[in-house]
Amino acid sequence: MPTSKPSIRFFHSAALRTRSLKILARIERDKDPTRHVSALSTLVVDLTETGLNYYFLKPLQEAKAGFVARQTASFSLAGALGMMSPVIRGVLSGRNAAELRVIARHIRHLM
Repeated sequence: MPTSKPSIRFFHSAALRTRSLKILARIERDKDPTRHVSALSTLVVDLTETGLNYYFLKPLQEAKAGFVARQTASFSLAGALGMMSPVIRGVLSGRNAAELRVIARHIRHLM
């Protein structure tokens, strides 16, 4: 269904897309999708990292920002991701089957 809402997305590798589709399919089909929460958590962290790189680090590289600026940004994003990862894992590990399927559906919709 077409939407009139503005959106912005990012490109990622074919390998990440393949892994994403496999994990989402497992969650959608398994009677107990909670068995895949670890894989989903890792996927969400990886997608978040890829998006941060695409939206922030890549433009810095294209703008030919200086080494110090790029390194500062890179270390800062790594730190932020390091703090987000346990939160993502903790929140997802507490979700039930129905909630995990909604999350998987949302990620699939973004693809």
